[in-house]
Amino acid sequence: MAPRPGDAPVVFDEFVLARSSSLLRTAYLLTHDHALAEDLLQTALAKAWFAWERIDQHEAYVRRILVTTYATWWRRRWNGEHPTDELPETGGPHPPGPTDPGDAVGQRHDLWSAMERLPRRQRAVVVLRYFEDLTEAQTAQVLGCSVGTVKSQASKAFAKLRIDPSLAPVPSTTSVTETEDRS
Repeated sequence: MAPRPGDAPVVFDEFVLARSSSLLRTAYLLTHDHALAEDLLQTALAKAWFAWERIDQHEAYVRRILVTTYATWWRRRWNGEHPTDELPETGGPHPPGPTDPGDAVGQRHDLWSAMERLPRRQRAVVVLRYFEDLTEAQTAQVLGCSVGTVKSQASKAFAKLRIDPSLAPVPSTTSVTETEDRS
């Protein structure tokens, strides 16, 4: 039985209720900004609504809209510095120790800073594969590329993340002479 024109909004509404939190998470991982993520998801859902009856795989279609819309927004956004009169406060003279609870927050911030420096396609691959736990084939379908492209973009992204200075290990504050004195 063919769907009636009045049936599509009900199915769409159910989809939005069931999947919007997951899709919002994807949008947030792409934008790293709550307000932009909500705008991105709303825009993607609005675009999907117009083609809803023609779509077979609704979630993959909406995720693809999220990624492509994010890419067009990213191209338009200015990624420059934001001048300020005051320097940000530092955590103190020494780097946080392994038991410092602020250390995890700092590492998370460093990861997001590094992720923001990735090219948009590499960032999308990392978000979809490792934060959203999609398979390589699902990621390729969402991005409209081959599985090989997903693999190569992930490899390039991790190579860039490995050499990112904000993710470099913090050197130990214990000097060699202090270690020898303890012996």
